[in-house]
Amino acid sequence: MDALDRKILTELQLDGRLTVTELAARVGLSVSPCHRRVRDLERAGAIRGYRAVVDPSAVGLDFEALVFATLRWEDPDTVTAFEDAVSAVPHVIQAQRLFGEPDYLLRVATTDLAAYQQLYDQQLARLPGVQRLTSTLVMKKVVHDRPLPE
Repeated sequence: MDALDRKILTELQLDGRLTVTELAARVGLSVSPCHRRVRDLERAGAIRGYRAVVDPSAVGLDFEALVFATLRWEDPDTVTAFEDAVSAVPHVIQAQRLFGEPDYLLRVATTDLAAYQQLYDQQLARLPGVQRLTSTLVMKKVVHDRPLPE
């Protein structure tokens, strides 16, 4: 991957709806080589897909919490059960396994605090293997949907 490929990736992260003609103009290529590079990036897995970025507020999901989960045990069965269960909770919009304490970071979106509390009590606290959950409420998003660095 060279600097031109990285520039193509940056432009597509900023606007995935660019036509190949627009993209080619932005990165300084003619259309055919640009199209070929995009296809190569798709085939190589650097571009995993294209999607719309939805404003959570526009769909009524104004409340966001970061939930730190610590498991009782970290044996393979517990980890698999936890990950399968957390993957099935639609309001968990991101989940990451961490080194050290805590074991997981979950990003959760709901309509409001009451909806979050209900989700916490009925689903999150009942996830298999959970020893402790700690929630932090998001006050403001400072860096949001930034493209990966070149």
